[in-house]
Amino acid sequence: MTSEERRLIGIAWQLDRLRWAPDDVLDRIVRNDGLCFWAYIEGGPPELAGDDTPDRELATRFCAGCPVQDECLELELRTAGERTVGVWGAMPEDDRRALYPHWLRRGERAE
Repeated sequence: MTSEERRLIGIAWQLDRLRWAPDDVLDRIVRNDGLCFWAYIEGGPPELAGDDTPDRELATRFCAGCPVQDECLELELRTAGERTVGVWGAMPEDDRRALYPHWLRRGERAE
């Protein structure tokens, strides 16, 4: 097992505490407390189309200090899965796509 696989498995385990939180609750938490939603008063956060894959540095800066990174990541994995684009939960889309299979193996989750 590579160090990257260990890192992703660790993130999947960390998200387990949110596995039974309903989607609507996670959505409300992310919208109310997510720093990216508060940083853009008019019109909300910018849309990231996925044309230019955000890198880890951008994801780190974009989400720096956000108190709901795990909730954001859990919600995005549930709703977009392998089709995820942009920056969510302080992770770029390539990292989330690599995380997704490990996340799926963590067991049942709320619908």
